Amino acid sequence: MTGVRRVNPQRGHSGAQGALVRVSPFWRSGLTFSILLLAILPAFDFYISRQMHSEVIAGTYQELEALAQVARARWLDVPDMNDVRARAAWLSQMAASGAEASILASDGRVIAQAASPAQSETHEGNHDEPGLDPELRQALSSGEGRAMRHSAILNRDVVYLATRLPISAAANNAAGASPAGQSTSAGSIERPVFLRLAIPVPDIGLRVSEFRRRLWIGSLIFVLFVAGGSLLISRTISRRISELKQFSGRVAGGDFRPLEVPPGGDELDDLARALNHTAAQLDGTIRVLIDERNRSAAILRSMIEGVAVISAQERVLFSNRAFSQILGLESIVVEGRPLVEVVRQSDLLAVIKRALANHEEISSEIVVGTVRPRSFAVTASPVRAEGPTGAVLVLHEISELRRLERVRQDFVANISHEFRTPLTAIQGFAETLLGGALDDTANRRRFVEIIRNHATRLARLTEDLLELSRIEAGQMELEFRPVSVDHLVESCLETARLKAAQRDLIVEVSIPDGLPSIRGDANRLQEVLQNLLDNAVQYTPANGRIEVQASQVGDAVVLTVADTGIGIPQAEQGRIFERFYRVDAARSREAGGTGLGLSIARHIVDAHGGKLWVESAVGEGSRFHFSIPTC
Repeated sequence: MTGVRRVNPQRGHSGAQGALVRVSPFWRSGLTFSILLLAILPAFDFYISRQMHSEVIAGTYQELEALAQVARARWLDVPDMNDVRARAAWLSQMAASGAEASILASDGRVIAQAASPAQSETHEGNHDEPGLDPELRQALSSGEGRAMRHSAILNRDVVYLATRLPISAAANNAAGASPAGQSTSAGSIERPVFLRLAIPVPDIGLRVSEFRRRLWIGSLIFVLFVAGGSLLISRTISRRISELKQFSGRVAGGDFRPLEVPPGGDELDDLARALNHTAAQLDGTIRVLIDERNRSAAILRSMIEGVAVISAQERVLFSNRAFSQILGLESIVVEGRPLVEVVRQSDLLAVIKRALANHEEISSEIVVGTVRPRSFAVTASPVRAEGPTGAVLVLHEISELRRLERVRQDFVANISHEFRTPLTAIQGFAETLLGGALDDTANRRRFVEIIRNHATRLARLTEDLLELSRIEAGQMELEFRPVSVDHLVESCLETARLKAAQRDLIVEVSIPDGLPSIRGDANRLQEVLQNLLDNAVQYTPANGRIEVQASQVGDAVVLTVADTGIGIPQAEQGRIFERFYRVDAARSREAGGTGLGLSIARHIVDAHGGKLWVESAVGEGSRFHFSIPTC
């Protein structure tokens, strides 16, 4: 296994001193086993040495016991042990086995001793001062005694065995024939008598040394074998574990390719298969999560509503493109920045702070921008999860809704005003007639004509409202066919010239040759052009000039109605196509206009795929343009 460096946290990585080697568990087990073996060997050596020593001593005792049994048997065969020669011969036979043989009296005196070179060396002591040795005391009490003493002369341990000897008949007779009260000679045998056999313990040092040498050599060989085997196994298993570690690192890095595992195998192969299965499941789970995340991110980023996720620390964790566009933050990175650096609208900040503080959904409405203000509905919902919570902010633009509400309010107000004037006139003159004006032959006809004119204006206003309603509802029916520009202009000029002649206006036409036909509904396009001509006649003072022009621009034909009238202020040019909007309301009503003509004309042009716009300056006249695609 590779080594890793231990870093001193007080000195940092650069100041780390020394290295700590990581030892493989297989090496640890091998080293532990070897240390245990080396620790057990001395105790085992000590135990075996003692056991061998005990076995040698036990064997020596067994040898002396066998010799004692032979001695007792032959003792009975000796006719007279008082005979010095017979006794010496018997002791010589005992000493021939290599042991020292002595006949002792019960008081420990040596009666006879085998003539052996080791006689003076084996048993140390003063025979002139008799004393009871341990083996003799045991023999006196139990018939047999054992003892082992160290011989300083031989520098070895000597084993002693003392046993009681039976008294033969000849010996008893000899003892009985001696006069009473007379002691026997020094060489005579009295009863009881004991045989003591002594033999030096064999030198077991060489045996123990040889055993130790073999034990340690065998143990060393075994340790080396275990170490070598551990090394081979450790390298093999370490390599396999290293492969599993590398595989785990690959999985952590997003590489889920499986390991090649042979069939069968051991526990590590089972572990590799389990890791492959885990990696496959993790790969599938991560793919599902990535797909869901990408899908959610794609949905959020494609939403027209501005969406942002705010953390509990008031930082922007996520925002979509619409959110950045709403707040004008396209050029900076929003995510990860504090909320106060991103949002400058105090109302919006207050909504977010309330949602984070109260942990409840907050809804409000804000206005963004000063030159072109835009209205947004704001919803801040707290995110309920473990740990610190945040909030999800959604900005939904309602500018068009607010504009439509204003248009609706203006429409209701305008239509009420438009209807009030003729209805008031009709009601007033009708009451006047009923109040006695019917008998006024000079005024009654004029009153009835006024009522009729206002009723006609109401009918025209109602018809225009119904038509505008059908157009805005998509119920306008158009018959698209090629329409000649010359024919379209000529069909409207006849009526326009009659009205212009009454006001001393000059109408001019400028249409180049070779213009392509346009594609549209001829009646509806005549309605648009006629409305523009009527407005030009209506708002152009006497002796003015009206000009109708046509030109091809790209794949469309642009028709222009220009006049030298009063003009339209720049601030009001964007609203003249709204319903009931009039630049000069009094003059429009005096002329009988409903205020819906330009609104209807815009819808008709839009339905043809064209565009209607105006260029005007106060006191310099106006130029209305509309484009219609060519065939």
